[in-house]
Amino acid sequence: MKTRRRQTEVFNLSFLDVISCGFGAIILLLVISKISEPRVIEQTNVDLSGLVVQLEEELHEIRGETQIFNRQLIARQEQLSEQQEKLARLQGALTNIEGQYHLASTASSAQSLIEDELKSAKQELTAEMRQLRADYQRPKEDAVIGGIPVDSEYIIFVIDTSGSMQRFAWPLVRQKMKEILDIYPKVKGVQVLNDMGDYMFSQYAGNWIPDSKARRRAILDRLSTWAPFSNSSPVEGITKAIQRFYASDKRISLYVFGDDFSGGLMQNVVDTVRRKNTSGGKNSRVRIHTIGFPVLLTQPGAGQNAARFAALMRKLAEDNNGSFVGLSSLQR
Repeated sequence: MKTRRRQTEVFNLSFLDVISCGFGAIILLLVISKISEPRVIEQTNVDLSGLVVQLEEELHEIRGETQIFNRQLIARQEQLSEQQEKLARLQGALTNIEGQYHLASTASSAQSLIEDELKSAKQELTAEMRQLRADYQRPKEDAVIGGIPVDSEYIIFVIDTSGSMQRFAWPLVRQKMKEILDIYPKVKGVQVLNDMGDYMFSQYAGNWIPDSKARRRAILDRLSTWAPFSNSSPVEGITKAIQRFYASDKRISLYVFGDDFSGGLMQNVVDTVRRKNTSGGKNSRVRIHTIGFPVLLTQPGAGQNAARFAALMRKLAEDNNGSFVGLSSLQR
């Protein structure tokens, strides 16, 4: 009788037990990991909250430091602005000192330059200027030479406001105006025009400025900054002043301040002023005095215009009962 071999069973109970235990272990690990996960998340949230708080505190500190730095920056900027203003003032003072030094250094040679330019100008006299000189009559020895009659009740100033006068002669212009006002302690009216006929005070255009100490101070103060356009020809100012202010019952003196005459024929100016300043006879309506400032005589090559101005103004003063005073220096 043959024996039968026992058939081997692959999936027996033991094998199933092992498989079941493995799955159970896996499930247990999953359960354990899921249970611990909320704790990790909670810890992470706690840690992040602390970090946020810490960062907010650091942000507040940074903002506070920023405000402090901004205040310090503003303070530094203010200090810088003050230092810049101080530097500007010092530079201005230095410029003034340099200008004074330059004026002082050139003052010693100014007289010789003036004399040289006068000699050169006299050698370059045109035929027209020689004719004016030929008509000039020297005053008698007992007459006032270089003096100014002070019998007028009203005074008018016609001032050349050109660039050359403004740059080089203006302090002296103010001084001479003050000196002239001082020799008239009291007048009935004053007026100031430039060589173009523009009024210094528009509110008094065409009218006399009442004389007083306050008005005289106002005139001198305004003169320091007064700079209307000028063509360096006094004709317009002189004729306008005569036409507007002449009156037969008023004694008027007109003072011309200038340094240059560069336009037109001088004889035409003399004829125009003579026609405007006579009232049907030979007597002049208005005295015309002139003060010549030697600005151009300190500039090489410009002496001829200065000589033309001097010749013209001397002729006008002679024809109109006035005086011509030619200054020899720009020093006050």
